[in-house]
Amino acid sequence: MSWFSRPAKVDTNERAVDELLTRGVASVIPRELAVKKLRSGERLRVYLGIDPTGSQLHLGHSVPLRKLKHFADLGHSIVFLVGDFTARIGDPSGRDTLREPLTRMQVEENFKDYKRQAQKILDFSRVEIHYNHEWLSKLTFEEIAKLASNFTVQQMLERDMFDQRIKGGKPIALHEFLYPLMVGYDSVVLDVDVELGGSDQEFNMLAGRTLQRALGKKDKFVLTTKLIEGTDGRKMSKTYNNAVYLDDAPGEMYGKLMSIKDELVKTYFEALTDVPMSEVEEILKGHPKEAKQRLAKEIVTLYHGKDAAEKAAENFEKMFSKGEVPEDVQEVKSSGLLRETLVRNGVIASNSEFSRLALAGAIRRVSSQGEIKIIDAKAPAPPGIIFRVGKHRIVKIK
Repeated sequence: MSWFSRPAKVDTNERAVDELLTRGVASVIPRELAVKKLRSGERLRVYLGIDPTGSQLHLGHSVPLRKLKHFADLGHSIVFLVGDFTARIGDPSGRDTLREPLTRMQVEENFKDYKRQAQKILDFSRVEIHYNHEWLSKLTFEEIAKLASNFTVQQMLERDMFDQRIKGGKPIALHEFLYPLMVGYDSVVLDVDVELGGSDQEFNMLAGRTLQRALGKKDKFVLTTKLIEGTDGRKMSKTYNNAVYLDDAPGEMYGKLMSIKDELVKTYFEALTDVPMSEVEEILKGHPKEAKQRLAKEIVTLYHGKDAAEKAAENFEKMFSKGEVPEDVQEVKSSGLLRETLVRNGVIASNSEFSRLALAGAIRRVSSQGEIKIIDAKAPAPPGIIFRVGKHRIVKIK
C-alpha cells in the first residue's frame, strides 16, 4: 500500500501488526500495551522526534523513518517533531564528550537538508510537523523543577555514557541531565500513543512515558529500531566514514553496499528493504555475493529507481569483475591540476582529503594497461583521462 492512499480504516491484521512490531525492531516497551493499542482499531498518534544536528542522512537514519511509514500504511496518524530547541542543547546519547551546541540558524539549515532527503521515504504534506521551541522555550523555572521531580540523579547516572565519562574523568554538564526531561516533555505536549526512535534513544523515550503517566496523559508505548552498522562493521556514522548516504549516487551506493560484511546482509534486508523475510531466508541460502547483489539492487531501487539500480549493477560488474571502465562515468572539467579539479567539481571535499586518499593509494589513473597510483599533489588532469577516487568513484576529465 502506498503512502498516498492511507486507508479509511486502521488495519488490525494480526500478521501486519506482528511485522510492524518485529521487523527492524530492537525493543517494544511494553509489548502488551502495543499489541492492545494496535489491535483496537483506534487511529494512533505515532511520533518520531529528530534533532537536526547534521545535514546528511544515511541508511541508519532511514530505519525509524521507514518504520514511521509502515505505521502510516496501516492507517495511523504521523507526528514529526523537529527538535529545534533540543538540538541547541545537545543529546548526550552515545557521547563520551560534551556535544557542541548549535545555533538556531544551523538547526534550520540542517532541517532543510534533512527534510529534502527524508522525502525519499515520507510525504511531508501528510505529516503533522511540530517544533519543540514552541513549548520548551516558554517553560518557567518552577515548571522545570516540577518536571525534574519525577526523576532521580541515580536514574540519570545509570546511563552508559555518563558512567563512562565518570570513569574516564570527563565532565558531565548539568544541562545534559535535563535533556531527557526536555524530550520527555515533548511527549506530554503532543500526547502521543507511540514513540519511535533508534535503540540508543530508549532512555529518552522512556522518560517521556514516565512524564505522560505522571501528568495524566496517554499511556504510550515505545518502539526502538535497530542500529545499522556501516561498511566497516562499526555503527554507521559520518565520523567513521562508513556510511551509505541517501544522497549517494546510484553507483556509489551500490558499490558501498557490495562492500559490507557478509554477516550484515540479513539485517540490511530486514531493516532497509521491503523484501518479505521468507524470501530473504531463501536468498541467504545462496552465494553471499549474489545475496549482496540482490540487496544492493533493492536499496538503490528504493532511492533512485529500477533503471538506475540495473545500470549501477552493470557498471559494478564491469569494474570489479571484468576489469572494464563503465561508459557513464562522471565527467568533470579540468582545472589543470588533478587535486584542484577534483575539489572544484565536488568529487572530494578538500585538499586535505586529496592528500589523505593519495597517501592511502586510493587515487589512481585508469588505463587499458591497469591502474597507476597518484601521490603527487601537482599531478596533472589532462582531458580524456579516467581516474578512480576511492573504491567506487570513477571520473573522466574533459
